[in-house]
Amino acid sequence: MYFDKNIKTKKKRIAVLFGGQSTEHEISLRSSINVIQAISQRKYDLTLIGVDKSGRWILYNNQDCLLNANNPSSICLLPISRYLAVVPGYLKPQLIDISSGLPLPLIDVIFPVLHGGNGENGSVQGLLQLLNIPFIGSSVLGSAICMDKDMTKRILRDAGIPVTPSITLLRSNNIMKNINVIFEKIGGLPLFIKPASQGSSIGVSKVINLNDFREAILLAFQYDTKILIEKEINGREIEVAILGNDLPEVSVCGEVFTGDTFYTYKTKYFEEFKAELPAKIPIPISRSIQEIAKKAYLALNCSIMARVDFFLTSQGQIFLNEVNTLPGFTSISMYPKLWEASGLDFTLLMDRLISLALARNVTTKPKLQVKKDKYKLPI
Repeated sequence: MYFDKNIKTKKKRIAVLFGGQSTEHEISLRSSINVIQAISQRKYDLTLIGVDKSGRWILYNNQDCLLNANNPSSICLLPISRYLAVVPGYLKPQLIDISSGLPLPLIDVIFPVLHGGNGENGSVQGLLQLLNIPFIGSSVLGSAICMDKDMTKRILRDAGIPVTPSITLLRSNNIMKNINVIFEKIGGLPLFIKPASQGSSIGVSKVINLNDFREAILLAFQYDTKILIEKEINGREIEVAILGNDLPEVSVCGEVFTGDTFYTYKTKYFEEFKAELPAKIPIPISRSIQEIAKKAYLALNCSIMARVDFFLTSQGQIFLNEVNTLPGFTSISMYPKLWEASGLDFTLLMDRLISLALARNVTTKPKLQVKKDKYKLPI
């Protein structure tokens, strides 16, 4: 078969979605900087879409979208008003520039770099599915399950995977009158109190005395109607990165060292914490952690990517702590660092993520018979 090398193949269009309405808005903006820089514009065309704190989608020109990009405490979206409308369904167009009334070029893959609520809890994933746009990250189900730490633990316990011991409390529970019962169930102090559906250690407290208990409970309930109380695990913090769909690959193990009482929001995003990649742990333990991570990934219906966090005790016990389906991509984030330590640099990692999103779309896209009438814009 003759192939003309002079024929140029059309570049895929990748949209990066960043910002969002969650408490992790600024972290999303910081992650987006590295994602945008790592996507090869020689291979792909880029569309940049910011989501402001009101939830409006804003179209930006390439690279010109952030103010104070180098200052983590004051970074924000550039205030412009090219808002977008979405058109659910299986016909074109998907997104419309409201200011002009014109549709955007067809998007092949969206990377929703949206940390926290309405970003990694299945909400935006459901919208993108309705828009029939392949996206990077877990499905609606996998995203929703992993965002809720209580539901994550229920499924993992059923799958026989060791998780950090905890109890779940609702706002309606009469907590303060049952402190002794709680301590009896959890095994005493110290303990951690955290919202069930928050990321980046937001709303998390370490409780070492009874005087701090009530304050920690009230703080956690500011962020969620359901909270977890966990027994402290005295162990090393080990993390792995996962990449793939039905046949996921697992990175080398990495160990995180923090100078704080635990891996806080400040430590994760505002300080240069120390990490060892790969972690200095025995090979059999490293392989066990990787196998447990893969088993958890599949049990939780994850796909494309995730970071899985563990505790490793001095007795060699392994406890799975959390699964993050949209890990950070800031300059100090562990997910890209783990893959770099495994031989996959940031640009190649972006290529893999895009390919996995396209591959999943081929296997899950419904076979619908749609009448191909000319599509009229709704505005």
